[in-house]
Amino acid sequence: MTANGQNQVNFDFNKQNLCREESVTDLQVGSIRCLTPIKPDGTEDESRQTLFVGHTQLRSHQGLVPIHTPLQAATLEAAIDEFPGAMKKAMEEMMERAKQMQAQQQEQQPKADNPRIIVPGK
Repeated sequence: MTANGQNQVNFDFNKQNLCREESVTDLQVGSIRCLTPIKPDGTEDESRQTLFVGHTQLRSHQGLVPIHTPLQAATLEAAIDEFPGAMKKAMEEMMERAKQMQAQQQEQQPKADNPRIIVPGK
């Protein structure tokens, strides 16, 4: 969706890229979104492959942190098998990005010029 000017937003559906969305969950660890390609008349588009996206949430001291990542699988069963490794990798990448952002913020903060404690009489 792009805005062309202040009051113009394009709400046109891409009729060549439609998917029916289903969600599968184990009610404990996470969920897998299954995106089945469909044609504009609602029938399955077998010329395109179903897409799978894994979702989970981690608890932190600041609240829930969502994690999601595409799963490179052709079937739901394969997506379920791939889920643990893909979520672990996505979590590690998220943690690395957070560390990088924190380091950048620390670099941008003004530093005191050679802070010293001056003791009188010395």
